[in-house]
Amino acid sequence: MSKLKVTLLGSGTSQGVPVIACDCSVCISLDTKDKRLRSSILVETEGFNFVVDTGPDFRQQMLANNVKSLDAVLFTHEHKDHLAGLDDIRAFNFKFDKPMDVYCTAAVEAALMREFHYVFMENKYPGTPSVNLHPISNSPFKLLNGLEIVPVEVMHYKMPVLGFRMHDFAYITDAKTISAEEKNKLKNLDILIVNCLQILPHISHFNLEEVLVFIDEIKAKKTILTHISHHFGKHQDIAMMLPSNVSVAFDGLTFEV
Repeated sequence: MSKLKVTLLGSGTSQGVPVIACDCSVCISLDTKDKRLRSSILVETEGFNFVVDTGPDFRQQMLANNVKSLDAVLFTHEHKDHLAGLDDIRAFNFKFDKPMDVYCTAAVEAALMREFHYVFMENKYPGTPSVNLHPISNSPFKLLNGLEIVPVEVMHYKMPVLGFRMHDFAYITDAKTISAEEKNKLKNLDILIVNCLQILPHISHFNLEEVLVFIDEIKAKKTILTHISHHFGKHQDIAMMLPSNVSVAFDGLTFEV
């Protein structure tokens, strides 16, 4: 089984951290770990690279992490902070002279066609992005390199969102509730990345209390919290709240699994 190299491209919530016009202690922190771009990961395996989500910071994330090739994009759901950067895949279109393989649900496809209508026009303007859409649902599928992806459906308030399991690693974002059936897909994980917005309850995201209960149920060897809000606190303060098997993400964090 080939190893996966995972890089946290962004660990922030929809507004990122710092938040525009905010002077809270987190937003004015000088700690680089308190600078959080919108949530996304890069996965590298045997020369095949893909990202989960292309948020508004996608271009910046590709440059900051010196990503020279990208083979596919997987989308979790249709919210703007997870798909707004799709236009910048065209740099890879131009470099490799081929469309980008994009894996998404029907709901995400509809959002992409609405937000990036010019990508899907019959008579396209020269230089616009090029994509190959691969419809997915809550059923296992394989990327073109043969890697099997097991979707895990979570609920973001009333919106279905797909997390993804690959080998003994899973990435879940924007979860508030998860059914028992979907939790069963998360057994025997080495590493789990999951969203945790803040300490106080929220209508559509796990808070700290909820995510720790979930983590105790799943029992992954290690869990990393992502999709962090400035309301949660500074990185070093969050870390002190967590049990030994749980850590808080930061942009640029890299590991192999």
